[in-house]
Amino acid sequence: MAKAGPRKKVPKELAVINADNCTGCESCLEVCPVDCITLNQRDFGVRGVQAWCEIDLERCVGCEVCVHIPQKKSNPYELTVCPWDAIEMVPTEMVAQVVAQIGGPPEYIRDNWDRLVGTAQHLAELRAGA
Repeated sequence: MAKAGPRKKVPKELAVINADNCTGCESCLEVCPVDCITLNQRDFGVRGVQAWCEIDLERCVGCEVCVHIPQKKSNPYELTVCPWDAIEMVPTEMVAQVVAQIGGPPEYIRDNWDRLVGTAQHLAELRAGA
């Protein structure tokens, strides 16, 4: 479980999941060492359920484990975590823009703007001030 309290250091990069590419398979959720990934599900009626994973930016430490499993430097193979290539590491200063564009369906982003984009903007400002 992640530590509570203020950050000691803002990461250079944070993970962002492209909701359009994510299928909600939860493979990233299983490997995250700080438990900052959650599954979102929205029921849209007759068309079924839309599911995607989301990163809690306040808890993300930028470790990249959700993108690829660390290997020995002598190993030429990279083990990717997401089979759909839906996760990318984004410079902290750019995260607010990226989350606003690919963080979920437009109505979801609009309804959760402060939590998603506001948090990302706050972290960018902390990073710029560091």
